[in-house]
Amino acid sequence: MEQTSEKFEERYDLGRRLVEQLGTAETDPTTFELLGLEWDLIPGTYEPRQGTGTEWYTGAIPYPEGGRFLEIGCGAGVTAVWAALRGCAQVTATDITDTAVDSAARNAERHGVADRVRVLRSDVFDALDPEDRFDTVFWNCSVFEAPKDFEFTQDVEWAIFDRGYSALGRYLAQVHDRLLPGGRALVTFNSFGDAGRIAQLAAEAGSSLTMLGSADRQLAGVDVTYKLFEIRPLGR
Repeated sequence: MEQTSEKFEERYDLGRRLVEQLGTAETDPTTFELLGLEWDLIPGTYEPRQGTGTEWYTGAIPYPEGGRFLEIGCGAGVTAVWAALRGCAQVTATDITDTAVDSAARNAERHGVADRVRVLRSDVFDALDPEDRFDTVFWNCSVFEAPKDFEFTQDVEWAIFDRGYSALGRYLAQVHDRLLPGGRALVTFNSFGDAGRIAQLAAEAGSSLTMLGSADRQLAGVDVTYKLFEIRPLGR
């Protein structure tokens, strides 16, 4: 289902406003508090704030205790570190920006789980070894669809925009190839994005989406609903 040009522009403009509000003028590392812990933040990394989606879905994910967990688009590494603190034996966290990778690595060190959290710079699955497989794979996807010729000029934009939903399409198409037997593929999406498009992309990838939970939150002062989905092959 293609969204209208007017609706596309409306969503895109909202994404641009969020970039302006969520970006930072800081040039030195800072810290923030979330989930009762303090976290490091390298400027350019998206800062998850209390009462927003990161706080909710990090607590809602069904982590594979004693298993292997992969987070795509890890940002500051809150969810990946939390997975290790909640008993995952091996955690891999990836992000496409160096600033996020640096933030996540610092937070794994800060919270004493650097021996169990591997942080990689990667565009979705590209930097993983071919044989890497996981019990659970998760991505809080970049929810705003950007034009296919969109040029990223700030690191924080990668946490918000996805050119033509191309990264999301690759994630949905490839995620099951990264699972161990019995593994689970998860994605979060929120009401700022185009729900029809994610359903379409899932169907094109031969999958369906089963909602595991939702929560109403605020992001930069705007009401938003976050939803956690399990991605299942069609027929399952």
